[in-house]
Amino acid sequence: MAPVVIVGAGFSGTMLAAQLARRGIASRLIEGGDRAGLGTAFSTLEPAHLLNVRAEAMSAWPDAPADFAQHSGDPRGFAERRAFGRYLHDILDEAVASGLVELIASTAVDAVREGEEWLVALGNSTTLPTHALVLAQGNQPPEPLAVGANAGSRLINNPWGEEARAAIAEVAASGGDVLLIGTGLTMVDAVLSLGAAGHQGRVVAVSRRGQMPRSHADFTPAPVALAEVPQGDLLGLWRWLRKRSGAVGWRAAVDSLRPYSHVLWQALPADRQRRFLRHARPWWDVHRHRIAPQVARQIAEQVAAGRLDVIAGRIGSMEAVADGVDVEIQRRGALDSPRRTRFAYAFNCTGPLGAIGRTRDPLLHGLLAGGLVKADHLGMGLAVDERSRAADRLWALGPLTKGRYWEIVAVPDIREQAAAVADDIANLGRD
Repeated sequence: MAPVVIVGAGFSGTMLAAQLARRGIASRLIEGGDRAGLGTAFSTLEPAHLLNVRAEAMSAWPDAPADFAQHSGDPRGFAERRAFGRYLHDILDEAVASGLVELIASTAVDAVREGEEWLVALGNSTTLPTHALVLAQGNQPPEPLAVGANAGSRLINNPWGEEARAAIAEVAASGGDVLLIGTGLTMVDAVLSLGAAGHQGRVVAVSRRGQMPRSHADFTPAPVALAEVPQGDLLGLWRWLRKRSGAVGWRAAVDSLRPYSHVLWQALPADRQRRFLRHARPWWDVHRHRIAPQVARQIAEQVAAGRLDVIAGRIGSMEAVADGVDVEIQRRGALDSPRRTRFAYAFNCTGPLGAIGRTRDPLLHGLLAGGLVKADHLGMGLAVDERSRAADRLWALGPLTKGRYWEIVAVPDIREQAAAVADDIANLGRD
């Protein structure tokens, strides 16, 4: 079999390549940036950026749960994300050294089916034939904000790119005020980056509800059996979670659902899944995707000192000016007129792209436009089957499969999926 082609060398792609190498299967790992073996999440160099999960749960290998904890030295601690990046990069280096993984520094721009093969076109004019193609591009950059059409270059739409790093350095030097649009995990990262750069200006974070991620804390686990949890009934599940939280604490209640997240999600009818995304997701996200206690303390200290103002409200308009951007902010529930405030920079912290049909990735765009893959029923990612197949001999991994699995953005979930896809590829020809 021609080597498997994997597009994207973040956690998903790296671990699939490593899993295939363990099975004696060769792969070519395509990565257009400088983040091979790292991805967006673990390419940060900021010591302040910590994992959102304790080290003991962050092994890259499902059959070796203590692997990363042994590397970190503190199983119950929240390691630096750059430390996990080094760990992941070491796994990639070992896979490459085996001779079974070839890392190709280029961008996949197109793919077509020809007989039993996929032909993958790269940006360097190379075409790679393969019997198995895997899409592992991870989270897509956020869509440009509609209200930012007149904001000019002082609105940074991708908070994870080089442009954002340059803007943070500049505003830290000038001391100007900063607007963060969104109050989730991306906002937390931006606040930490600004602090690490020495920024002394004011930071304002705005989202519709003004909700921020909660902090991890020690608690007594309270596992439940799947049969005890309502299935297929969103309101019933929500009521169960509230009652359970009152009995055992919300952290224990939320975490008790983790083993069943895929089953519970798939049991919900499509209209209930959409209702969850519209109304319940913001509350679920801030309780489910928690931050390290030391990070939570830093955020709380910034708020208490008046350097960070978290607002529930909406952005009305944005206008570029000579030294920044003027932004109209309407606080939620306020009866007075929107207030216009000037910021040196504004950052789009609303999170990854939520509509795959608007992707700017050339390969994904071409596959969707050509009907070779389809968007999932919610339009978030790609439609895949129970084996994560998006088409014949074509798989998708990680966040691209959110529509089917929902909870598929964290290491503990993706490592299982990577192992399962590696097994499926190894069984090609036996179907």
